[in-house]
Amino acid sequence: MPTLLITGANRGIGLEFTRLFASDGWRVHACCRHPEKAGDLKALNGDIELHRLDVTNGLQVSSLARQLAGEGIDILLNNAGAYGPRSGFGETDFDSWQPVFEVNSFAPLRMAERFVEHVVASDLKQIVNISSQMGSMARNASGGAYIYRASKAALNSLCKSLALDLAAQGITVVMFHPGWVRTDMGGKEADISAAESAVGMRKVIAGLTAADNGRFFNYDGEQIPW
Repeated sequence: MPTLLITGANRGIGLEFTRLFASDGWRVHACCRHPEKAGDLKALNGDIELHRLDVTNGLQVSSLARQLAGEGIDILLNNAGAYGPRSGFGETDFDSWQPVFEVNSFAPLRMAERFVEHVVASDLKQIVNISSQMGSMARNASGGAYIYRASKAALNSLCKSLALDLAAQGITVVMFHPGWVRTDMGGKEADISAAESAVGMRKVIAGLTAADNGRFFNYDGEQIPW
């Protein structure tokens, strides 16, 4: 049975990913900060195990890795994300940079380092990171969003290095822009639903090969420039 470990599984895209993989017969390790409040996640059917995990807490991440020692993880899906203050130039809250980077940039690298042996022990050997085209230099045509853009650009850089460093172990690392999604972060005016985003990415993930290692995709499979 293939196995997925996903962060930020309690709502939005993470919840839809969990639903999709579980319905396809996967074993899903669904991680979120407050499982006791994750009513929608608990209501899903399938082989789903909930885990309390704050991705910014190194001790919790290491503890979960030890708990799952010896179990192969076909896809490590780093989905948890944070936007931070929506302020413009001249209004930057510099104290907010650290918390956003902790979630968006540092946590995916921490998860990769702690769970690399689990991924190596699997059949698919994939690490999937939910980034954003707002981290693309080529697609920045509007400016602003300094903290969020910088944190996702950092994530893309980290993941590109991961793709190179882990290739010898047979691991494929990719990044996704999930689209402008109607979630708490994306807002009600966004283009697509969380379900549409997850279905699109799930289709692309199912077709990944080693040749895709280090690539940055839109949710519909379009490759995004750096």
